[in-house]
Amino acid sequence: MHSSHPHESDKSSREFVKQSSLYQEFLAEREEILRHKWLESERLGHDIGFERALLDWIRKHRESWRSARRSQPASSAGTNSPHPKKAVASHR
Repeated sequence: MHSSHPHESDKSSREFVKQSSLYQEFLAEREEILRHKWLESERLGHDIGFERALLDWIRKHRESWRSARRSQPASSAGTNSPHPKKAVASHR
């Protein structure tokens, strides 16, 4: 039997995940995909759905987004969009 409560270890595991750079990168990428979904849905006049937005964003924007993110100074790495105006302009 475990000496600690199972809920305590679950909570610490969740906190560890939330603090991990991989999880932070996932959240930032997800936010960009949702932004792309919104922009493309507005442009087309109907909801394109998450899967279509995901595939389209990966094909058109992921590589440049990741490159721009990697080239950011560490102090601004927490921001989601490396070039917010550029990201929006690329959808026009």
